[in-house]
Amino acid sequence: MQDRLRTYSRFVKIEHTLFSFPMLISGALLADGALTWRLLLLILVAGTGARTAALGLNRMLDRAIDARNPRTANRELPSGQMTLVEAVAVTGAGILVYLVAAFLISPRCLELSPIPLAVFLAYPLMKRFTIWAHLGVGAALAMGPLGAWFAVQLNFSDYPRIVALCLFTFLWVAGFDIIYATLDVDFDRGERLRSLPARFGKRRALAISLAFHIVAFALLCVLYWTAMTGPLAALMLLAIGALLGLEHRQAENVELAFFKVNAVLGFVVLGFVAAGVFA
Repeated sequence: MQDRLRTYSRFVKIEHTLFSFPMLISGALLADGALTWRLLLLILVAGTGARTAALGLNRMLDRAIDARNPRTANRELPSGQMTLVEAVAVTGAGILVYLVAAFLISPRCLELSPIPLAVFLAYPLMKRFTIWAHLGVGAALAMGPLGAWFAVQLNFSDYPRIVALCLFTFLWVAGFDIIYATLDVDFDRGERLRSLPARFGKRRALAISLAFHIVAFALLCVLYWTAMTGPLAALMLLAIGALLGLEHRQAENVELAFFKVNAVLGFVVLGFVAAGVFA
């Protein structure tokens, strides 16, 4: 049983919650409402279920492609470590956890819950049709802070602050997905899969990624100038800019740039939002 649980955990990349949890909490903190410990826990449970569903759908839809790619052939489905039935069960469990948590937050959240699921289903398919598939990944992750914000507020009033954070998340994630896609340039071209690195080459794709991250940082500056105060938030903002710069200086080292820098960056964004809100 422990072995199977470890396999399921690897299947949905449970460690990638380091990217999503800080953005969920940041979205909740920006809301105009009472954030109780119970509500925060339900938001995190819903987020865990949602990202489990998203990763499960991604892995199932891409299992044939992953089997042909030497870099991904050892993933759980193509390597035979998991069956498709198990993958469906894990993904279904994630969806169920997400829906139950959404209902416990509010029936209004349950009514809107299919929207992120539709995004999760669409974005793995985008690389078959468009070089801008990276934006689909960004949209999927941007659902997190938006959903957490709505879970606290339960209406769409006073939305400019959360729009700025969601657009930051959208461009930040799309930008680092471009960096990740540089690992598969030759494979994607051979398979006629669409990505910016496969279409334009690594150098031009990384320039587009940098442009995304410059605009993302500018959006956080706007958020600070319009809705936050205090030197600590300003310091955190500078740290975010420095980490984005480090990510691009180390873009050839994808393990460092994609995983480690971005894991830290998410928590610095959370510190920025918390410092600005509680100043």
